Amino acid sequence: MHRQSDLRSAAEAALILVIGMGFGRFAFTALYPLMVEEGVLTLQGGSLAASANYAGYLLGALLLMWTRSHRAHLLCVVAMLGTSACLAALAVVTATWGIVVVRLLAGVLSAVAMVAGSLWLFEHRRQFAGAPLLYAGVGLGIAVSAELLVVGGAFGLHSAGLWLLLGAVCFALSLLALPGLLLDRAVVAAAPGMASGQSAAPVAAWPLVVLYGLAGLGYIVTATYLPVLVRDSFPDLNAAHVWAVFGLGAAPSCFVWHRVHQRLGSRAALRVNLLIQAVGVALPAMLPTTTGFLLSALLVGGTFMGTVTIAMPAAQQAARHAKINLMAVMTLAYGVGQIAGPLMADRLHTLFLSFNGALLAAAAALILAALLTLRL
Repeated sequence: MHRQSDLRSAAEAALILVIGMGFGRFAFTALYPLMVEEGVLTLQGGSLAASANYAGYLLGALLLMWTRSHRAHLLCVVAMLGTSACLAALAVVTATWGIVVVRLLAGVLSAVAMVAGSLWLFEHRRQFAGAPLLYAGVGLGIAVSAELLVVGGAFGLHSAGLWLLLGAVCFALSLLALPGLLLDRAVVAAAPGMASGQSAAPVAAWPLVVLYGLAGLGYIVTATYLPVLVRDSFPDLNAAHVWAVFGLGAAPSCFVWHRVHQRLGSRAALRVNLLIQAVGVALPAMLPTTTGFLLSALLVGGTFMGTVTIAMPAAQQAARHAKINLMAVMTLAYGVGQIAGPLMADRLHTLFLSFNGALLAAAAALILAALLTLRL
């Protein structure tokens, strides 16, 4: 019975990230090329909307730096319902400035989902063992939203109809998670072995924060521009399918990296994760073929949420006696990296008329992050 309750809590937390991150944060990546094609957005307008979303993510992390777990369940509800509304709003908002504002708000709600969902599961429910299922929600949300877009497109829906579809599905998923959150069950006692997913020795907090910020910069170039790169290089290949591979790689990877974390500890697990991720980010520049793009989607998708699965529980363990919410600080650093990534990519694209330089620079940031694990 206790095990069923634990699984239910982890599944409810995963739904929060399916909605707030998988749909609310990353569906824009898949719909961005279609919106440009339809003339709803220009390439520059889309980049501005993406940057606004990353800025919102940073702002959300700032607002949550002193948040404690007793409010986490209410913040999770706000994140889910607010994200559903933001997605639906993009069905009717067509002015670039309006899209930018909606994506800014969606970014704030994504950070709320990530931090509050983690706090609720780890601190309120004492479920560190639920970390892989929690963070698998991001990849699952990416994959499901991408395939919903493919299905919607097959039925002739334009971008507005697709946004409405995503908003409706998110609202329906929210209803599945709401009962457990609103019942606000009391904090459960930590079971023996609860922290088995964490390394024995706490890691150093500030090298972890810097490393995490570099990881945010490293993956975001692929996460922002992969469908655009695919559409430009292979017009006959449906970019949404490649993006679904990215999400499908992310969902099960959380369980794999959780086991690697258990076996190797935080430091070595992060090092291996970041080096593999660097290879995936560099692949489209080194191997500009269909195989290269698919492998990139699989490797980056299969590692970027693994970084989160390892780093966030390690951060919470390191912050046991801190007055500040270290997971929010980590999310803030990640947000800074995610803002810097597209700005760097845009600048390098202007200089070299190619995204190859940006991909290689992002891979270098991940290698530097891997080296920082030696200071943990």
